[in-house]
Amino acid sequence: MRPAAQLDRRDGPEAAAGSQAAASASRSRAEQRFAFLPDSDLVDAVVASPNHGERRGGRTPDLLLLHYTGMPAGRGLTMAERAIRWLCASESEVSCHYVVDEHGTVTQLVPEARRAWHAGAGSWAGETDINSVSIGIEIAHPGHPWDLARAPDAAPGEPAPEHPGYLPFPEAQVAAVAALSRDIVSRHGIRPERVLAHSDIAPSRKRDPGEGFPWARLAAQGVGLVVEPAQIAGGRFFTLGDAGRPVEALQVMLGLLGYGIAATGTFDQATADVVTAFQRHWRPARVDGVADASTMTTLHRLLGRIAPADGQGGLA
Repeated sequence: MRPAAQLDRRDGPEAAAGSQAAASASRSRAEQRFAFLPDSDLVDAVVASPNHGERRGGRTPDLLLLHYTGMPAGRGLTMAERAIRWLCASESEVSCHYVVDEHGTVTQLVPEARRAWHAGAGSWAGETDINSVSIGIEIAHPGHPWDLARAPDAAPGEPAPEHPGYLPFPEAQVAAVAALSRDIVSRHGIRPERVLAHSDIAPSRKRDPGEGFPWARLAAQGVGLVVEPAQIAGGRFFTLGDAGRPVEALQVMLGLLGYGIAATGTFDQATADVVTAFQRHWRPARVDGVADASTMTTLHRLLGRIAPADGQGGLA
């Protein structure tokens, strides 16, 4: 845990000097224990990654991005240990601010003030440098069936192990992610509609943390934005190849939420990818990329919860 020294306003100069000395000694002890001082009292360990830089343009975090690691256990390491080793390897050129293992242990790899390399190419609400405005949490999890023939840190020719399937997130892990997320959004004033999945900012590339992640558990603690998904039923729907003003209106609404989508009026593959990402996060009962009535009603409900406030999005 990060040590904290408090100075009561009634303390005089001598007491202040003593408190400052105690705080300095406490920081020194913490620095001996940690590679750097953790930003959250919920951190159990610090393992410093070299993969980070300055946040560009003097920006500060106003977005929280959740990922899964999507790496197997192996080589005598747990999923989290193997992911941390990769995220701390200079040759990987990737990192994140936090990793939460399946037991709820929180490890910090990059100070929040720094620009970790976790988001990759993507956009949200017109912002394309997601790394400069976000804090990234990696959740140790095997993810969906492997996209790659082998793990990113595997030796040449080493095949990926058999995938266990897209598993439920353990209770202890979800509780830790929720608590850490609540701490981060509270300290940085991150709005609920800017707590996102990796798949939201990169819908054509990413699927994490996936349709099985319990976003409602975070929302119950004031983290993120959820609405009751509309019931799946019949009715009009849009899919690949459809075109016209209703498709354009759908694309405009997805763009208003934040997705990087052009209002072309044609339901192309990019639109299907965005609809799929939307469903993973906000209508997970059926993830198929088809804009059915349930998907569109749920989208309307979300937009109804977000109202402009001084030029910024805010909950209505």
